[in-house]
Amino acid sequence: MKSILILLMPLTVFCQISPADVTIARDSFGVPHIFGKTDAATSYGLAWAHAEDNFNDIQMVLLAGKGMLGRVIGKKGAQVDYVVSLLRCRDIAKEKLSALSPDFIKVIEAYLQGLNDYARTHPEEVKIKKAFPATLEDYFTTISLSLSSLSGIDKALAEIFGGRAPMIPGFSGSGGSNAFAFHSSRTTTGEAFLAINSHQPLEGPVAWYEAHLQSDEGLNILGGLFPGGPCIFAGVNENLGWAHTVNNMDKVDVFQLKMNPSNDNQYEFDGQWLNLEIRKVPLSVKGIPVKIKKKTYWSRYGATVKTAKGVFSLRLFANQDITAMEQWWRMNKAKSFSEFYDILGMQGLPMFNIVYADRFDTIFYISGGRMPVRNSTNEYKWNSTIPGNNSASLWTSYYPLNKLPQYVNPASGYLYNTNHSPFLASDPQDNLDPTKYAASNGYETFNNNRSERFKELVQQQGKVDYEIFKRIKYDSQLPASLRYLYALDSLFIVSSNDFPALVDVIEPLKQWNKVADTGSTGATVMALAFQYAIKKINVWTNHTLTMAQCVEILQYVKDHQIKYFGRTGLKLGEIQKHIRGEKEYPIWGLPDVLTAMYSTIQPDGKLKVTAGESYIQLVRFPKNGLPVIESINCYGASTHKNSKHYTDQMELFAGKKTRRVTLDKTEVLHSAIRTYHPLQ
Repeated sequence: MKSILILLMPLTVFCQISPADVTIARDSFGVPHIFGKTDAATSYGLAWAHAEDNFNDIQMVLLAGKGMLGRVIGKKGAQVDYVVSLLRCRDIAKEKLSALSPDFIKVIEAYLQGLNDYARTHPEEVKIKKAFPATLEDYFTTISLSLSSLSGIDKALAEIFGGRAPMIPGFSGSGGSNAFAFHSSRTTTGEAFLAINSHQPLEGPVAWYEAHLQSDEGLNILGGLFPGGPCIFAGVNENLGWAHTVNNMDKVDVFQLKMNPSNDNQYEFDGQWLNLEIRKVPLSVKGIPVKIKKKTYWSRYGATVKTAKGVFSLRLFANQDITAMEQWWRMNKAKSFSEFYDILGMQGLPMFNIVYADRFDTIFYISGGRMPVRNSTNEYKWNSTIPGNNSASLWTSYYPLNKLPQYVNPASGYLYNTNHSPFLASDPQDNLDPTKYAASNGYETFNNNRSERFKELVQQQGKVDYEIFKRIKYDSQLPASLRYLYALDSLFIVSSNDFPALVDVIEPLKQWNKVADTGSTGATVMALAFQYAIKKINVWTNHTLTMAQCVEILQYVKDHQIKYFGRTGLKLGEIQKHIRGEKEYPIWGLPDVLTAMYSTIQPDGKLKVTAGESYIQLVRFPKNGLPVIESINCYGASTHKNSKHYTDQMELFAGKKTRRVTLDKTEVLHSAIRTYHPLQ
């Protein structure tokens, strides 16, 4: 039967990559090292290897671009399908394909050939037969949606609809990442150090997958990517490496339209009534036999929604361009800082901080993205809703790369970002002046606990050796001066003399050394307090808690421990676990420590970590020879429960240990557990 289905499925239509030109070498942890004669062949091999390990999430990403998620996951998927139409992601893909270079198009065609060939030869894994073969338009529709989501479009929609907007399943991040670089002048070995330490969901469409890509056309890079990625998103090649963190400046603008009282499909613009563009969208929902028809609207500003409170348009650069993947691919192949910086000039990435280091004595940080050149008059408050009725508020251009906050080789010898202010990225004497950058961009101006703690650690050191570098990365201590953005600092003022019934949760918190390790009872109180506060109390906008709210939170902390464990005084490792399948390990970490962990409550009362520390890469750059690389992923290379690589990195991860990896092809092939060609 399988052979018959294979014959019935459509063949790929791209210029063909021969599987014989691709070699996949799996190391002892199942991580794929992919060698191709060309960049395109390597991309084909990446698609095949990643599909072997996680075809499910790759399909979910592609189905979003196809407008088919509703058929698979029901109402929530249909909401995503609606957003794809609302943002006109497919229109953008069609329009902008011509802006991509021919050599990059070959890479994506080869990547899609790899996915289509895998789908054709594994029909039992295909969720919707009509989803394949995937086309260039399908792929870049997905890219447009993904970048819009990462830029905050779902949050903007949620605000417009009062918290009831469609949220893209699995695309929301964890709220934090770390990246830091030490110049060779600041290390005892004379090597530059780079920590790549993004905090992401541990599973799903934005969870990290590790791969090594090498071609005979000069590609040789190892790092992390998300399902559907044709290249490395953060990693290291023979000469340089970079890390990303999410920056939270103002990337999405919301405009309220002034509607015609006589025609609710017309809005005022520059003194004239203009018609909203209207399209009907047929949505398929799993379990519903007929398609549901919805309307989407479009104004001069962009995607438009009608609500009981008014009509609003959303504008962002993320859905106006599709060159992000080409920029990442070219970053993969950069050989020097000047070449890397020129590539950043594409500004295809609508967001992201970049922290960079290389073997040529350059470290670099930029708060990147396409930031609109907005009208700077006091008439507009760009962090709020803007009047959408005239050309003065309709931005069309963006700041060039050299106008964005950035540092090259500061005298202090180090750079860092933990999702805090780009103006607090190094020693005070090296930091940028925020008044020299457009206030309308909404740049972060704050420190958080992670940035404060990093600063404490670095200021305690002179030159840093590699062991100190690793201790900084794996530090679980909150800073002396807490910088919680969600009001939990207030818990420390509660006295057990005033509330003796809560003494068994107040005193562990009072006596806590503020280290989020597995043996801490105070960390348990904070972990459970965070769970309750983010669900029951609006701690994101209230930066202090009332005494009544503090007591309410602490009562919950006590009640939860007694209900599920029969006692208080639990150590963090007794309640917070790293879990997959049959394996379970006590795990460190809390929100906003450097080893950040975010968890969800399980039916048995345990806290399962679901986001935060995930893929970690630590790099040293000798002046000669290949970079020295250590890495670890939170679970393993495979998402298949019957694979030994489903959980084989968990113990190392929970033990704060890493594994040596290499860019050396000879070494990889010599130690590989399995070497093969796709379609074998």
